[in-house]
Amino acid sequence: MTLAFVGGTHRTVPLALRERLAFSAEQAAEALARFRDRFPGRELVLLSTCNRVELYAAGERETVPPPAEQLVSFLAECRGIEAALLAPLLARESDEAVVRHLFSVASGLDSMVLGEPQILAQVKQAWALAQRSDTSGPLTGGLFQAALRTAKRVASETALGRERLSIPSVAVADFARGVFERFDDKRVLLVGAGKMAHETLRYLREAGARDVVVVNRTAERADRLAARLDARPGRFADLIAELAAADLVVSTTGASEPVVTAELFARAEAGRAGRPLVVLDLAVPRDFDPAIGTRPGVWLYSIDDLGAACEANRKSRQREMPAALAIVEEEARRFMGDLHHRSTAPVIERLRAGWSETGDAELERLFRHLPSLDEAARAEIRQAFERYAAKMLHPPLESLRNESRAGPPHGLLDALKRLFDLKE
Repeated sequence: MTLAFVGGTHRTVPLALRERLAFSAEQAAEALARFRDRFPGRELVLLSTCNRVELYAAGERETVPPPAEQLVSFLAECRGIEAALLAPLLARESDEAVVRHLFSVASGLDSMVLGEPQILAQVKQAWALAQRSDTSGPLTGGLFQAALRTAKRVASETALGRERLSIPSVAVADFARGVFERFDDKRVLLVGAGKMAHETLRYLREAGARDVVVVNRTAERADRLAARLDARPGRFADLIAELAAADLVVSTTGASEPVVTAELFARAEAGRAGRPLVVLDLAVPRDFDPAIGTRPGVWLYSIDDLGAACEANRKSRQREMPAALAIVEEEARRFMGDLHHRSTAPVIERLRAGWSETGDAELERLFRHLPSLDEAARAEIRQAFERYAAKMLHPPLESLRNESRAGPPHGLLDALKRLFDLKE
């Protein structure tokens, strides 16, 4: 075994236990240092996110990775959890299954939200921390480089990550951007203090929104939320004036009746001078009277409109899965072929060393019998010997390379050792 994996995700580990398993950056660095001291010569990358905690271990020859049971115990020890509690919930893989799993994770195929891009940055950070902690080496280095290459291919060759799945991301990218090309010159009004409003504002900030006003029936709550969101608090009593000044409204109150009736909006509309207005009504029941959506220059979207777009995008992503999985499979076979070929290096080195030693001995004998040769002639003869040796070695080495693509070339390696009497 060269590669080993132990880990759990949102599908196998309950949230309460995942919270205890999660590593901060400092805790992950401490765990890697502990692994380095306990298992010298082995490699380890620790990936910890809100939805998964995974150990990727590697080693070869005399320093193969620790058995799965030791990795489970190590993980439990690092987080102060009983190994017996953790063991039944964690997956264990080795070699090629580890490769496929990591490639799927990096490509967003194993995420709670299919194709979400954040996981790739988290994979990069985990590998970078292992490099800084001296627990990454040639095996994990090659593995994670290949995982990043696979994720890049999935992103560029499929439409898996191009469709947005969350209501806030759809609200901003698909609906608000359909009306406004830019947001840095737009005034955003948040009505209410719902969680969905926070998330929608995050996407608006990323899109450039700077001028944000928060209005809530409870003034103190509006003040606190505005301070937390780096926004300006407004007064609920001034809602008509705020609607008149706004370009985009995000509303998420818990009111049982519409907060903005058709009559109230008509009073605000008089001060808008025909400017376009996008309303993202994320409340259930709705905050805006649906009739407002029929007014000129008003784009009113309810949570049902956004939810339908999310579901359509989700189905579109599912259709991309076969193509994405085919890329993962192709890259996994490519990596395993390289890994199997790497295992032939000691035999190749001994084979080349044997031919080189024999060639050098024969050249010395030849030069002793031809003392009149000048240095230029000797160099020409030496090059001829080297070219001959390279051509003779090419067929067996090419056979090894081809055999490695299909799996570990144990049979061919044993045959070469016997044919050429290669000693360990």
